[in-house]
This record gives sequence, C-alpha cells and structure tokens, in this order.
Amino acid sequence: MLATFAAAPAALAQAYPTKPVTIVVGYPAGGSTDLTGRTLGDALAKQLGVPVVIENLGGAGGAIGAQKVASAAPDGYTLLVGANNEVAISKLVTKTTRYDLKDFTPIGLIASQPMVLVASPSAGVKNLDEFLAKVKAAPGKFSYGSSGVGTALHLAGEMVKERAGLFMTHIPYRGVAPLTTDLVGGNLDYGVFVLSSGLPHIKSGKVVALGTTEAKRSPLTADIPALGEHKALKGIDIGSWFVLMGPARLPDAVVARLKTALAESLKSPDFRKKMEASGSTVAAPGGDIGPFLQAEVAKYQKIVQFAKIEQ
Repeated sequence: MLATFAAAPAALAQAYPTKPVTIVVGYPAGGSTDLTGRTLGDALAKQLGVPVVIENLGGAGGAIGAQKVASAAPDGYTLLVGANNEVAISKLVTKTTRYDLKDFTPIGLIASQPMVLVASPSAGVKNLDEFLAKVKAAPGKFSYGSSGVGTALHLAGEMVKERAGLFMTHIPYRGVAPLTTDLVGGNLDYGVFVLSSGLPHIKSGKVVALGTTEAKRSPLTADIPALGEHKALKGIDIGSWFVLMGPARLPDAVVARLKTALAESLKSPDFRKKMEASGSTVAAPGGDIGPFLQAEVAKYQKIVQFAKIEQ
C-alpha cells in the first residue's frame, strides 16, 4: 500500500499533460512578453510532447490575462507567462486588481532584461553627468516618459528621481510608439524603454542612451553604463523580467513536471539564441523563485510610496 501511494505522484507527473497546454500572455502580440511566451511555448511543446497554445489577452497592463490564470482550474493546462507589471506591481498601484501572489504557483524565472534611460537628441546631453547637472539646475522644468502609470518603466524613472534627488514630471504614454515619436521629435526630454525596444533607436542615433537600470551592464550593450555605476545613483537595480506561473494549488507532481520542462527549455541552445537576440538574459534553470518575487514586490512598494502612485 505504501509503495502504491509513493508511486502515485510519479504516475501523475508522467501522465501530465494529455492535451494541449495554454499559455496566457496579458498583452497583444508583438511585445516583449508575447515574444517570450511564444519562444518558451515552442520549447515547452518539445519537452511536454503536446501543443502549447498562446492566448493573447491584453488589457489593464497585463492584469486581465493574469486574472484569468489566477481563476483557472489548477490542473496545469492554463499557465501564465507574466512580467513585472501584472505579477508584482499591479496590486500595489491599482485598487481594482483582485489577485495577489498567493493566487499563483510560481514555476520559474524565464529571462530578464534591463531598462534603459534615454535622452532626446534635442535635450543636449550625452552622458549621466550632463543629465544630472541639467535636471538639478532646473527643478520641474524637464519631463520623462514611460509606457504608462505604474509600469516597471515608470517605477525605474521614479527610482532615478529618488536616488538622485531630482524633480521631473512623469508623462505616461499608451505604448512605446508614441513615446518614441515625441522623443525623436523633441517634444519630450527623456524616456525609459525596455532595452529590446530602445536598442534599435539607440543604434540609429534617434535617442541617446544614458544608462541601463540593472546592477551590472548588459552583456549585449557593454558600451552603455549601468546607472548604478554613477555615485549619485548607487543601488539602482530594476529590470524587466518574465516568469512562468500557474494557478494556486497546482498538484506537486504537475509543478515538478513543469519545472523540469522549463529547466530543459532554458538550456536549449535554440531557445537561448532567440531570447538573447531579443535583448534578454536567460535565467539559470532551477531554484525557488518565491523569495525573488517577494523581494521584488517589497522593492516596488518603496518606489510606489515615494512616487505616490495610485490608479
């Protein structure tokens, strides 16, 4: 009898999955989270032996898609590829967000990439020293843009303000395209991009890169300093990351199967090549990401309080 009970989880893990798995992405097709979800979906399909379908369910900064997964049956057939905004920030800034971290089963970190602080060519600054001197000399005169209130890009900008003691106005945009248009056209002084979105404009000279937002320089842009290298911005470390999660109460055997499939996917040369080409650094396989997510929420909570963000 004991042997039978001991074998049950292993049998369940071997049986799962028996039908297609759906990965929900809380954004329209074409963005960094969608690209991550589709790349991972292809890799997981090979590991799990069943089709993996991507469902784009945009709205509310990713929260609508995340809510669907939080409310789904805990059977492993509805998963979320989520990013900072919907996983860790939405609950802090939006009263209507009904889910919390406890409503998910974390499976693993997929990848991350820094954000990058940029200047419009018309701003007349070429580096962090010039940026800090100019903004400090005229408090309230300058503004910076992001892809929306309460997004990771917004919080990165507020972290820069807090660390350096700057007074700048935040301008929220409805996506990267209008933000880029105003920066290139000289209607906006500064902006924050996810590195993969900003890099083409940096390379073309349409915007000036001032610094990336993680603790160390990105290996993809070793010529762009990390903001934390500057004495006025020590300790800045905020990136855009992507995680695989399921609903709360997923069976242990299903979680184990998914963690194994994810780990093998992260080691795949094809997966790594595609993710690195998009500007992401692939995560190390394995490990419990629960503490990481809790630490991220605590970090964002401090920035939200500083910026007095509420929707």
